[in-house]
Amino acid sequence: MIIRQRDAVDSVDWGNGTSDRLLVERDGMGFAVAHTIVKAGTSSKLQYRRHLEACYCLSGSGAVVEADGTRHEIGPGTLYALDAHDPHVLEASADEDMHLVSVFNPPINGDEKHRLDPTGYSQY
Repeated sequence: MIIRQRDAVDSVDWGNGTSDRLLVERDGMGFAVAHTIVKAGTSSKLQYRRHLEACYCLSGSGAVVEADGTRHEIGPGTLYALDAHDPHVLEASADEDMHLVSVFNPPINGDEKHRLDPTGYSQY
């Protein structure tokens, strides 16, 4: 059994927020779990080429925007799943941080971080 407190795990600054890595590859669960905070007012061009990701919004609000411009509003109780290594833009509302539970399959190592660049999607 694995029991962890969020304040006792590695936290990675990924550019427009932080990701507290609750479960990672070395834990042997076959997936990874992170508590992701997206800073208020930010916009991040992201893509996961090696992982599928599902995110569940705990608090705050924002949007996930597909590469074709299709916009999906995100708020508490909303889940979005990037089931095809989808390039996307993750936006947090201007007035509050967005808190997400992020699940990755296969699991992330735990030290990955995005390199945000307005000309392309940050990938890992």
